[in-house]
Amino acid sequence: MERKKENKVIEMKQLRDRSYVFKDRGAAGKTLAEMLGKYRGSNALVLAVPAGGVAVASVIAEELSLPLDVAVVSKITPSWNSEVGYGAVAFDGTMRLNEDFLSRVRLSQQEIQEGIKKTEQKVARRVKRLRGDRPMPDFRDPVILVDDGLASGFTLFVAIEALRKSGAQEIILAVPTAHEESLQRVLENVESIYCPNIRGGSSFAVAEAYEDWSDLDEEEVVQLLSDFERH
Repeated sequence: MERKKENKVIEMKQLRDRSYVFKDRGAAGKTLAEMLGKYRGSNALVLAVPAGGVAVASVIAEELSLPLDVAVVSKITPSWNSEVGYGAVAFDGTMRLNEDFLSRVRLSQQEIQEGIKKTEQKVARRVKRLRGDRPMPDFRDPVILVDDGLASGFTLFVAIEALRKSGAQEIILAVPTAHEESLQRVLENVESIYCPNIRGGSSFAVAEAYEDWSDLDEEEVVQLLSDFERH
């Protein structure tokens, strides 16, 4: 679906190509909430990509008085490196392989299929734990999709595809930091992107936007969602 004519990127020019611009994910969430001010109290839904995205999205949802939910999606990783992915699986079963990555590494079909199965099981378990038996929300209202950063963008591509299949008409991507080239590729698939810290260059790490960075485990995600519900 062609969306380029509608697209726009909202950034903070003063943060362009800078590193360590946010104290932590919570501070990044506050910055994004200010940028997303027009959605305050609207019928939009804030949808977080676990794990790191929940720490950003919970602040956005609280600041803007919006509901919060999760869009579980996980990259498929080789056994020897949990940081890189050769595909991704989303909450509705949508699965895509990154053929470009697979063309550069040696993985047998057995290894690929085992990785897919393992990731499908992980996604199903996370959906059950983080959402319980609640039905999926009605995606006809605007969806603000939140992650803590956009590196290659492949995982978010799969999340966006799953949301479109689920009926999402308007997807606003909100990420604190992104690689410029990846952001431009994702832009074709969403209505707009809010990203205060856009960076170029040959190397990019999401963590380099944050002074305080660590991976969130599932327990921390559950706690963040629980704390939000109590507010």
